[in-house]
Amino acid sequence: MLDLDKRAIVYLPGVGPKKADILAKEAGITSYEDLLYYFPYRYVDRSRFYRVAEINNAMPYIQLKGKILSFDTFGDGRSRRLVARFTDGTGVIDLVWFKGLAFVKDKYVLNKEYIVFGKPVEFANTYSIPHPDIDPLDQAAQVAGGLTPFYNTTEKMKKSFLNSKAIQNLQFTLLKSLNWEIPESLPSYLLDRIRMMPLSEAIKNIHFPESSEQLSKAQLRLKFDELFFIQLNTLRIASLRKHKLKGLVFSQVGEMFNTFYRDYLPFELTGAQKRVVREMRMDMGSGRQMNRLLQGDVGSGKTLVALLLMLLAVDNRYQACMMAPTEILATQHYATIMDFLKDMPVRVALLTGSTRKKERERILPGIASGEIQIVIGTHALIEETVIFSALGLSIIDEQHRFGVEQRARLWTKNSVVPHVLVMTATPIPRTLAMTLYGDLDVSVINELPPGRKPVKTLHRYDTKKKQLYDFLRKEIQQGRQVYVVYPLIEGSEKLDYKNLEEGFEVFKEIFPEYYVCMVHGKMKAAEKETEMQKFVSGKAQILLATTVIEVGVNVPNASVMVIESAERFGLSQLHQLRGRVGRGAEQSYCVLVTSYKLSNDTRKRLEIMVNTTDGFEIAEADLRLRGYGDLEGTQQSGEGLSLRIANLASDGQILQYARDIANEVLDKDPGMKDISNRILNEHLKKIFWKGKNWGMIS
Repeated sequence: MLDLDKRAIVYLPGVGPKKADILAKEAGITSYEDLLYYFPYRYVDRSRFYRVAEINNAMPYIQLKGKILSFDTFGDGRSRRLVARFTDGTGVIDLVWFKGLAFVKDKYVLNKEYIVFGKPVEFANTYSIPHPDIDPLDQAAQVAGGLTPFYNTTEKMKKSFLNSKAIQNLQFTLLKSLNWEIPESLPSYLLDRIRMMPLSEAIKNIHFPESSEQLSKAQLRLKFDELFFIQLNTLRIASLRKHKLKGLVFSQVGEMFNTFYRDYLPFELTGAQKRVVREMRMDMGSGRQMNRLLQGDVGSGKTLVALLLMLLAVDNRYQACMMAPTEILATQHYATIMDFLKDMPVRVALLTGSTRKKERERILPGIASGEIQIVIGTHALIEETVIFSALGLSIIDEQHRFGVEQRARLWTKNSVVPHVLVMTATPIPRTLAMTLYGDLDVSVINELPPGRKPVKTLHRYDTKKKQLYDFLRKEIQQGRQVYVVYPLIEGSEKLDYKNLEEGFEVFKEIFPEYYVCMVHGKMKAAEKETEMQKFVSGKAQILLATTVIEVGVNVPNASVMVIESAERFGLSQLHQLRGRVGRGAEQSYCVLVTSYKLSNDTRKRLEIMVNTTDGFEIAEADLRLRGYGDLEGTQQSGEGLSLRIANLASDGQILQYARDIANEVLDKDPGMKDISNRILNEHLKKIFWKGKNWGMIS
């Protein structure tokens, strides 16, 4: 792009070293290209002029044309302010400044015509405009040309005279110096194919829109570019991997798989489970390395599918491992798998950070010799001391909780890259899955095992605790157990633990006849496990916890999940917590407890939770309400997904179109070696040069 990414912003007229430093630290702008792609967050129509006489408090921003009658300074010290009396002939309004008083007074003269733009503020039945934009009338064509952009700025930027108007002026200076010409990012054949605005026109109209129609066309082109290059990179990596990475061939469905399926399967697989097992068996027998994402709602039976695949590996004389993000989840998987296998002659080991030295000295040689066929563990599996004899299948559960580099270290434990299955119980919206995991094949378990009743979700206010306690007592009297979860928000741990501990004392007092236990993240692993076992065994009827139990706890007898301060949780997290109940045949409940003071967004979240148990519907709603940046699982190629203009919640059609066009390009030129695609290769290198090629391994 004419090396605009290498031209330091410090050299742009009007910037200099101090402002360059602020732009870099506050807005990530270090080059000319960074500035061009620093897009406005909204636009205000400045095509009409208002009259002072018609100002009311319903107006967000107004534009006036008139003269300054006088300047007066009031107050002392920090309360000092400059007030200009401004009139357009229909009335008088105050223009007020609290900073840069001398600069303002010197810049503007009395009785000269100006255009004033700003947000009117009402106080004591009079209006004023604090820190307005002011331009001489003879510059009206430049500043009042319709839609005016507004750029995100911080307090530090404003203090350095880098407010929204200043950013707009820098954009104008830069584009003028480039003669309003930006090198194209797409080859001519693609421009003809998509029939969108050229890049130069798009950049010009995103910063200085000629009309609403031109702005829309500019936004479409820039959103397409952003999503197209992400998709092109993702699909190119997937194509390279499929053609270059040979996989281990699991050619037989042998004794272990068949014996388990025939004699040990605890219940008939659902149609969805059978389908995904079939998809993965085909992958692992194809001679290509499997890289598959398995999405399944809480309780859908992913662990059983994982076990069937691990037995397939064992039948083909390979080892399998399953890595979980927490010891609780790893231990739960180990217990579940051992319960499934019963007396089958399969050697399974559990390896976590808490595994005792003596036990570790027994397990590690067993893994190295191949005697241990299946290993369940945490990040302890990626330690250098863990050496596999023949690792054929790596399964990563709740994979978004591991860094890409951590996951990658598993693949180095075999001379041939093992088959890879990543699993998540956090349903991923379609647009997010296409963007973040578009290079993985996707399998979905969209059925719950037969006999499961949907969890009933209730919303209750914290002023009605007595009725809640009565309900819990009734459930416990019927032999059920209860979870009570308290929020744990980073940065306020003391307050949260205080709430948890106070709740523990309250529950012991309210339910003296029952055993109440407590689990939280600051407990030692052994202590945590002891308390959890009290609940798992049924000795404790009530378990109070932080979100440490969000995943991995399976107590079919627990029928109620109470979530305190539910307004402090996101939708996906609420759904995960709700998934801890409803695992038995009895009706289960999730009670969302909140205060009365709730924002509109919070009320929407709670309504969605009450009205649906569909994890994919909830994930889509979460994306709409919170945006992709706050969702879990937004890491690819080692870095967070950073979109400058596209919105995965609302631009699904553009994303799908971009993916289709990327597929067309790769269908015609899989290696992207044609000279017509040189510009695409250069653009891809420039965008993705920072990251290692993790896509080839995960």
